Order: sequence, then C-alpha cells, then structure tokens
Amino acid sequence: MKLIVAVIRPERLGDVLEALYRAEVRGLTVSRVQGHGGETDHVENYRGTTVKVELHPKVRLEIGVSDSFVQPTIDAIVKGARTGEVGDGKIFVLPVERVVRIRTGEEDRAAVTPLAPVE
Repeated sequence: MKLIVAVIRPERLGDVLEALYRAEVRGLTVSRVQGHGGETDHVENYRGTTVKVELHPKVRLEIGVSDSFVQPTIDAIVKGARTGEVGDGKIFVLPVERVVRIRTGEEDRAAVTPLAPVE
C-alpha cells in the first residue's frame, strides 16, 4: 500500500480529477495549500514597500492506493496536471504501514481498494 501525495496547479484540478476517475482511482483528499518550487519569484508593491512574493497557491492531493493502483494513479495525475511549464508540481509516493476503514473495520488492501458495485 502506498500514499500518493501530489502538489499541482489549482487550475489543473478538474483535469486531474477526470483523469483519476477514468483510471478508476477512487477516494482522495484535496487541500488548498501554498508552496514554492521552481517558479520565478515576482515582486509586488504593498503599501509603498517592495515585497518578494514567494508562495504560490497549489492543490495537494492525498490518495491511498494498493500497489496495483500506484502507476495508474501517477499516470493519471501526470496526464491531468502537466502543462510543460515550471510549476506543474510534484508527486510523492510514500509507504503505508496500515489502513483501517472506519465504517466497516476493513484493514489494509480491503480498506483502500474500491469495492465492486452492489448488484
């Protein structure tokens, strides 16, 4: 099991969510954050003072997946987020020791793998 953390441009969120849906990746957390990577800094005047603006609005996605979903998840995020310009973001893949689905008590792979539709 892995936790995939992606930091992307806010305007690309819709495209990333669509790509994740098409890849059948379900269940994620989205947070609005600020950050600074390789983007060029810009300078603004604030109340007569020149201020170097270093933080940019970003979106952070956190997605817990079983091992078989790692590469499809990465591919979907890249497909939806890439503009080819500096500031497109980063993807981090972290190991997960344990997962528990609160509602059912399911653990580990059963707690992160999407359930089959009920017929």
